[in-house]
Amino acid sequence: MDHPKFVIEASEAEIMARNLGLTLLQLLPILVKSNRKLARPHISNFPVCAAALTTDGRIFLGVNLEFPGLPLHHSVHAEQFLITNISTHHRTHLKNVVISAFPCGHCRQFLQEIRGAPEIKIFVPEIEDRGFDQKNGNADADEFKTLSYFLPHRFGPDDLLDKDVPLILENHDNHLVVGDELNGNLSNGFSAFDLNELVLAALEAANKSHAPYSGCPSGVALMDEDGKIYKGSYMESAAYNPSLGPAQAAVVAYVVAGGGGYDRIVAAVLVEIKEAVVSQEDTVRLFLKAALPRCELHVIHCHTR
Repeated sequence: MDHPKFVIEASEAEIMARNLGLTLLQLLPILVKSNRKLARPHISNFPVCAAALTTDGRIFLGVNLEFPGLPLHHSVHAEQFLITNISTHHRTHLKNVVISAFPCGHCRQFLQEIRGAPEIKIFVPEIEDRGFDQKNGNADADEFKTLSYFLPHRFGPDDLLDKDVPLILENHDNHLVVGDELNGNLSNGFSAFDLNELVLAALEAANKSHAPYSGCPSGVALMDEDGKIYKGSYMESAAYNPSLGPAQAAVVAYVVAGGGGYDRIVAAVLVEIKEAVVSQEDTVRLFLKAALPRCELHVIHCHTR
């Protein structure tokens, strides 16, 4: 069975729009409405979907994820999912975003981590009981509002960082390496080779981590029961609280790849700096215990090369 598509290639998006007699911008609300079912809002029962058109013509989707048994701040907002999804695909930049509900303050702030954030164009269609209509609810160019309209007096990277510091969606290399810490196998039957592959994936994620405010990059790699690996990078916000943890980012990668229930995830590696000012270890253990109960965690410490 084909898994849901969270990335639509430019050629396919053009065909979809042409077949419906729409522009690419007008296609976005249709995708948002039809893909809210992909959300996993197991606490609020309020599904949210976001769709973005990027400068290379591709369309990316994001949905909200909630995790019973955990504090609400472990949730992944649809906009965070969207940006995490885009960040794993290189050489692209966010252009237009359509969201099924008005973005909360948390997400308006998280979007500030993108270069040129105030000019990102956002549209919120009328859906469900508010009367969404394919003909009258189209996202024509003049219906979009810039992010600066939604957050007019922003606090963000410009207040804390030098202009040449890379932001989210830009290339990162944190120059991290790990020592010879690997011992034994995973208790779930995977080999030392599998563990090494998991460590390398988590290290790659840590090297791509956006952590300019704490200087504490980290990455998580997950392995499912088929041996497939999904990695996620820690992403910070200038406002701190909207930051997205590496375990949640890895779960986003799992969902994007068509992953089913979280009980299929059986192993995880967290790579972070030893004695970091901001450590992910305790919160990752808490997250895995509640959301991914079969998952065995290994923590590997890294240092700058």
